[in-house]
Amino acid sequence: MAVPLLLILVVTVVDILAPPDVHLGPFLVAASAITASFGSPRMTAFIGVAAVLAQTVVAVMRTSLTDLNHSFQITALILISAFVTFFAYRRERHERELTQLRSVAEATQEVLLRPPPERIGALRIASAYLAAEAEAQIGGDLYAVARTAHGTRIIVGDVRGKGSRPSDTPPDSPDRCDIYRCDI
Repeated sequence: MAVPLLLILVVTVVDILAPPDVHLGPFLVAASAITASFGSPRMTAFIGVAAVLAQTVVAVMRTSLTDLNHSFQITALILISAFVTFFAYRRERHERELTQLRSVAEATQEVLLRPPPERIGALRIASAYLAAEAEAQIGGDLYAVARTAHGTRIIVGDVRGKGSRPSDTPPDSPDRCDIYRCDI
Protein backbone atom coordinates (compact mmCIF):
# COMPACT_ATOMS: atom_id res chain seq x y z
CA MET A 1 0.00 0.00 0.00
CA ALA A 2 3.03 2.24 0.36
CA VAL A 3 3.65 2.48 -3.40
CA PRO A 4 0.16 3.82 -4.30
CA LEU A 5 0.25 6.32 -1.40
CA LEU A 6 3.73 7.46 -2.39
CA LEU A 7 2.55 7.84 -5.99
CA ILE A 8 -0.37 10.01 -4.84
CA LEU A 9 1.95 12.15 -2.73
CA VAL A 10 4.55 12.65 -5.49
CA VAL A 11 1.98 13.41 -8.22
CA THR A 12 0.16 15.87 -5.94
CA VAL A 13 3.29 17.79 -4.92
CA VAL A 14 4.71 17.91 -8.45
CA ASP A 15 1.32 18.93 -9.88
CA ILE A 16 1.02 21.81 -7.40
CA LEU A 17 4.57 23.00 -8.19
CA ALA A 18 4.28 22.52 -11.97
CA PRO A 19 3.59 25.40 -14.39
CA PRO A 20 -0.13 26.22 -14.87
CA ASP A 21 -0.35 24.56 -18.29
CA VAL A 22 0.99 21.20 -16.97
CA HIS A 23 -1.61 18.87 -15.44
CA LEU A 24 -0.46 15.67 -13.77
CA GLY A 25 -3.78 14.79 -12.13
CA PRO A 26 -4.57 12.00 -14.61
CA PHE A 27 -1.60 10.05 -13.24
CA LEU A 28 -3.44 9.70 -9.92
CA VAL A 29 -5.62 6.99 -11.46
CA ALA A 30 -2.57 4.71 -11.52
CA ALA A 31 -2.64 4.50 -7.71
CA SER A 32 -6.08 2.84 -7.71
CA ALA A 33 -5.20 0.62 -10.66
CA ILE A 34 -2.02 -0.62 -8.97
CA THR A 35 -3.87 -1.28 -5.72
CA ALA A 36 -6.61 -3.24 -7.49
CA SER A 37 -4.02 -5.70 -8.78
CA PHE A 38 -3.08 -6.90 -5.28
CA GLY A 39 -5.28 -5.22 -2.68
CA SER A 40 -8.73 -5.84 -1.33
CA PRO A 41 -11.71 -3.88 -2.65
CA ARG A 42 -11.77 -1.88 0.58
CA MET A 43 -8.09 -0.94 0.19
CA THR A 44 -8.63 -0.08 -3.48
CA ALA A 45 -11.58 2.17 -2.57
CA PHE A 46 -9.48 3.84 0.15
CA ILE A 47 -6.70 4.60 -2.33
CA GLY A 48 -9.30 5.88 -4.81
CA VAL A 49 -10.72 8.25 -2.18
CA ALA A 50 -7.20 9.40 -1.28
CA ALA A 51 -6.48 10.10 -4.97
CA VAL A 52 -9.73 12.09 -5.33
CA LEU A 53 -8.89 14.10 -2.20
CA ALA A 54 -5.38 14.75 -3.57
CA GLN A 55 -6.83 15.96 -6.88
CA THR A 56 -9.22 18.20 -4.93
CA VAL A 57 -6.26 19.72 -3.07
CA VAL A 58 -4.48 20.32 -6.38
CA ALA A 59 -7.59 22.01 -7.78
CA VAL A 60 -7.93 24.31 -4.79
CA MET A 61 -4.21 25.16 -4.72
CA ARG A 62 -3.87 25.83 -8.46
CA THR A 63 -7.17 27.41 -9.53
CA SER A 64 -10.48 26.50 -7.97
CA LEU A 65 -12.61 23.45 -7.35
CA THR A 66 -15.10 24.60 -9.97
CA ASP A 67 -12.45 24.91 -12.70
CA LEU A 68 -13.69 22.89 -15.71
CA ASN A 69 -10.41 21.00 -16.18
CA HIS A 70 -10.14 19.95 -12.54
CA SER A 71 -13.86 19.13 -12.33
CA PHE A 72 -13.48 16.70 -15.23
CA GLN A 73 -10.32 15.20 -13.75
CA ILE A 74 -12.04 14.65 -10.39
CA THR A 75 -15.13 13.15 -12.04
CA ALA A 76 -13.02 10.82 -14.20
CA LEU A 77 -10.96 9.81 -11.16
CA ILE A 78 -14.12 8.98 -9.19
CA LEU A 79 -15.51 6.86 -12.04
CA ILE A 80 -12.28 4.99 -12.72
CA SER A 81 -11.71 4.40 -9.00
CA ALA A 82 -15.19 2.93 -8.74
CA PHE A 83 -14.52 0.64 -11.73
CA VAL A 84 -11.19 -0.65 -10.41
CA THR A 85 -12.73 -1.18 -6.97
CA PHE A 86 -15.41 -3.32 -8.62
CA PHE A 87 -12.71 -5.26 -10.51
CA ALA A 88 -10.80 -5.81 -7.25
CA TYR A 89 -14.01 -7.19 -5.75
CA ARG A 90 -14.47 -9.55 -8.73
CA ARG A 91 -10.81 -10.66 -8.55
CA GLU A 92 -11.06 -11.37 -4.82
CA ARG A 93 -14.33 -13.27 -5.25
CA HIS A 94 -12.84 -15.33 -8.07
CA GLU A 95 -9.80 -16.16 -5.91
CA ARG A 96 -12.09 -17.31 -3.06
CA GLU A 97 -14.12 -19.51 -5.43
CA LEU A 98 -10.95 -21.01 -6.90
CA THR A 99 -9.55 -21.73 -3.44
CA GLN A 100 -12.80 -23.42 -2.41
CA LEU A 101 -12.91 -25.45 -5.62
CA ARG A 102 -9.31 -26.61 -5.14
CA SER A 103 -10.06 -27.57 -1.55
CA VAL A 104 -13.06 -29.69 -2.56
CA ALA A 105 -11.15 -31.28 -5.45
CA GLU A 106 -8.15 -32.12 -3.25
CA ALA A 107 -10.41 -33.65 -0.57
CA THR A 108 -12.22 -35.69 -3.21
CA GLN A 109 -8.95 -36.89 -4.70
CA GLU A 110 -7.61 -37.87 -1.27
CA VAL A 111 -10.72 -39.99 -0.67
CA LEU A 112 -10.72 -41.60 -4.12
CA LEU A 113 -6.98 -41.96 -4.66
CA ARG A 114 -5.91 -43.65 -1.46
CA PRO A 115 -2.35 -44.83 -1.12
CA PRO A 116 -2.01 -48.55 -1.84
CA PRO A 117 -0.85 -50.90 0.90
CA GLU A 118 2.92 -51.27 1.26
CA ARG A 119 2.72 -54.98 0.52
CA ILE A 120 0.26 -57.30 -1.19
CA GLY A 121 1.37 -60.91 -1.03
CA ALA A 122 5.04 -61.05 -2.03
CA LEU A 123 4.82 -57.76 -3.91
CA ARG A 124 6.08 -54.55 -2.30
CA ILE A 125 4.30 -51.42 -3.52
CA ALA A 126 5.15 -47.71 -3.44
CA SER A 127 3.35 -44.81 -5.09
CA ALA A 128 3.68 -41.07 -5.48
CA TYR A 129 1.37 -38.55 -7.08
CA LEU A 130 3.08 -35.87 -9.13
CA ALA A 131 0.76 -33.41 -10.87
CA ALA A 132 1.62 -32.28 -14.40
CA GLU A 133 1.39 -28.62 -13.38
CA ALA A 134 3.61 -27.23 -10.64
CA GLU A 135 0.76 -25.59 -8.69
CA ALA A 136 -1.79 -28.35 -9.24
CA GLN A 137 -2.33 -30.91 -6.53
CA ILE A 138 -5.23 -32.52 -8.34
CA GLY A 139 -5.60 -34.29 -11.62
CA GLY A 140 -7.33 -36.99 -13.60
CA ASP A 141 -5.01 -39.84 -12.69
CA LEU A 142 -6.04 -43.01 -10.96
CA TYR A 143 -4.39 -46.14 -9.66
CA ALA A 144 -5.47 -49.16 -7.68
CA VAL A 145 -3.95 -52.39 -6.44
CA ALA A 146 -5.95 -55.45 -5.50
CA ARG A 147 -5.20 -59.05 -4.68
CA THR A 148 -7.37 -61.46 -6.67
CA ALA A 149 -7.58 -65.26 -6.92
CA HIS A 150 -5.28 -65.03 -9.95
CA GLY A 151 -2.62 -62.78 -8.39
CA THR A 152 -2.16 -59.09 -7.82
CA ARG A 153 -3.94 -56.70 -10.15
CA ILE A 154 -2.55 -53.19 -10.74
CA ILE A 155 -4.52 -50.54 -12.60
CA VAL A 156 -3.03 -47.21 -13.64
CA GLY A 157 -5.14 -44.65 -15.48
CA ASP A 158 -4.87 -41.16 -16.91
CA VAL A 159 -8.11 -39.33 -17.72
CA ARG A 160 -7.53 -36.62 -20.37
CA GLY A 161 -4.06 -36.06 -18.99
CA LYS A 162 -0.74 -35.15 -20.50
CA GLY A 163 0.52 -38.72 -20.36
CA SER A 164 0.74 -41.27 -23.16
CA ARG A 165 -2.35 -42.05 -25.21
CA PRO A 166 -3.53 -44.97 -27.31
CA SER A 167 -2.80 -44.44 -31.01
CA ASP A 168 -6.46 -44.82 -32.02
CA THR A 169 -7.76 -42.04 -29.71
CA PRO A 170 -7.43 -38.44 -30.91
CA PRO A 171 -5.58 -36.23 -28.40
CA ASP A 172 -8.47 -33.76 -28.19
CA SER A 173 -11.19 -36.38 -27.68
CA PRO A 174 -13.50 -35.48 -24.77
CA ASP A 175 -13.98 -39.18 -24.02
CA ARG A 176 -10.30 -40.00 -23.72
CA CYS A 177 -9.28 -42.17 -20.81
CA ASP A 178 -6.08 -44.21 -20.84
CA ILE A 179 -6.14 -47.23 -18.53
CA TYR A 180 -3.40 -49.82 -18.24
CA ARG A 181 -3.94 -53.07 -16.39
CA CYS A 182 -1.27 -55.44 -15.29
CA ASP A 183 -1.83 -58.83 -13.62
CA ILE A 184 1.13 -60.04 -11.60
